[in-house]
Amino acid sequence: MKVPVVRNILEVNDRIANEHRELFQENNVLVLNLMSSPGAGKTTLLENTIGHLKESLRIGVIEGDIQTSADAERILHAGAAAVQINTDGACHLDGNMIKAALGSINTEGTDLLFIENVGNLVCPAEFDLGEDYKVMILSVTEGDDKPEKYPLMFHEASVLLINKIDLLPYVNCNMDKIRQTVLKINPKIKIFEISCQTKEGLDNWFGWIMEHIKNKT
Repeated sequence: MKVPVVRNILEVNDRIANEHRELFQENNVLVLNLMSSPGAGKTTLLENTIGHLKESLRIGVIEGDIQTSADAERILHAGAAAVQINTDGACHLDGNMIKAALGSINTEGTDLLFIENVGNLVCPAEFDLGEDYKVMILSVTEGDDKPEKYPLMFHEASVLLINKIDLLPYVNCNMDKIRQTVLKINPKIKIFEISCQTKEGLDNWFGWIMEHIKNKT
């Protein structure tokens, strides 16, 4: 009985996600679903991205966390509109949660919408939220075995940001192994090596966003 239940949940979620997608397309909003394990640097990446692009783009963020509003407060301080979703134990965001949050987002006045998913390397990849692209963030401090252990995340993502490369001299992480494994899983994925502390590589990430913003208009 479990398989039909799971299938029905995903089918309902997909219908809601398609409604979101139509809304975003009508308003030319680029929507990026950020996925990672806890501590990979999603919120710090958002702070850097907002700080660099807020003069050019109208940016909104839907923040997903199991508890607290700490990350949403950081996003507001960075200069973007933010809506907090507390999942109260759920390991991912789903279509219904996004639907509730969109009531507080002015999609007509937004160019770029980030969805910061719950820190988890399994469930977020399974749920379509109506985004244009799933963006995976992997920190070098997590090691180089995560693509092998959690292939679905890397298969579903359009972009991989390998973060905290400033720490490479201090951790056991083989960048070539990450690239080779990820490209075997998903040959079309775009990979950026970045550091949110030193700002290395971030210009390439900002450029990717602006390129896709232009494609929306």
